[in-house]
Amino acid sequence: MEFILNPWPWYVSGPLIALVLALLLYFGKTFGMSSNLRTLCTIGGAGKYADFFKIRWQDYSWNLIVLIGAIIGGFVAANYLSNETVTIINPNTISELNELGLENIGSSLVPSEVFAIENLASIKNLAILIVGGLLVGFGTRYAGGCTSGHAITGLSSLQKPSLIAVIGFFAGGLIMVNFILPLIL
Repeated sequence: MEFILNPWPWYVSGPLIALVLALLLYFGKTFGMSSNLRTLCTIGGAGKYADFFKIRWQDYSWNLIVLIGAIIGGFVAANYLSNETVTIINPNTISELNELGLENIGSSLVPSEVFAIENLASIKNLAILIVGGLLVGFGTRYAGGCTSGHAITGLSSLQKPSLIAVIGFFAGGLIMVNFILPLIL
């Protein structure tokens, strides 16, 4: 039997996000997950090959706590805060996903047809993962941060570039889901 993770209610998660953001702003820090990749690459010696990684990683070590917290939080949520309730999804969405070849929608967090480990054996799926990863990496650098950084920190501090980036993220997501994903599946 699979266990399904249900999101916390907005009145719990919203204030917690606001509290974390207020603390980060108070201490002059910003929230974002993509900056962790830069820090990890710098620790791994990427500064020898690219100036972008020539930073004093110790100045960003506090952000690694966010990364560790996300990993631990995901483990705790999946193992201790999940239940046997099946996620409720709009019937129209289920029928559209069934037309794309995805079955058992809502029975697990992600469709096994896309995210099963066996899919790595397919050249097509491996290429999609590699190209998608490169595009996401390029996009976060080009946009100056990731969705969490722009949408949470940038919008709350009224930064115009973050508003433009978030609009771009949503437009890109809509294009992906409605035009590119059907071609891939």
